[in-house]
Amino acid sequence: MNLQLTSTAFGEGQPIPATYTGDGRDVSPPLQWGNPPQNTQSIALICEDPDAPRGTYTHWVLFNIPAESRALTESIPPEPTLRDGTVQGKNDFGKIGYGGPAPPPGKPHRYVFKLFALDSRLDLKAGATKLQLEKAMEGGHILADGALMGTYGRDKR
Repeated sequence: MNLQLTSTAFGEGQPIPATYTGDGRDVSPPLQWGNPPQNTQSIALICEDPDAPRGTYTHWVLFNIPAESRALTESIPPEPTLRDGTVQGKNDFGKIGYGGPAPPPGKPHRYVFKLFALDSRLDLKAGATKLQLEKAMEGGHILADGALMGTYGRDKR
């Protein structure tokens, strides 16, 4: 099943506003999604840059988002565990929470927000990496998924 993931800040394939990047306020963008399958127990999200010079770079890892959630508000605080029980992992900047796009000057990079509806809550601790999250989701735990891709680039100087 496909989950539609959207943002009021940018559309599919469109530039991500500077507010949500390392050149701006570096806050997470607002995201919304449709209804997941009925037996969804939690939702997970990964944001990554597949165009990074040294390979795919992880910008955000969240899991155990409540199944009834249909959105993430702008500017999610960089706390390990949020009030609603959502847990944040460590990004490739070495920090908990969201780290916005900050590519080297040149061609714009793609930033892919991947959403997963899961059949269980995950037994992972705050600060888990993308690889740990992906391993925990293996074995048929993904009931539905969706993605939203935005771009961001810096001019060559």
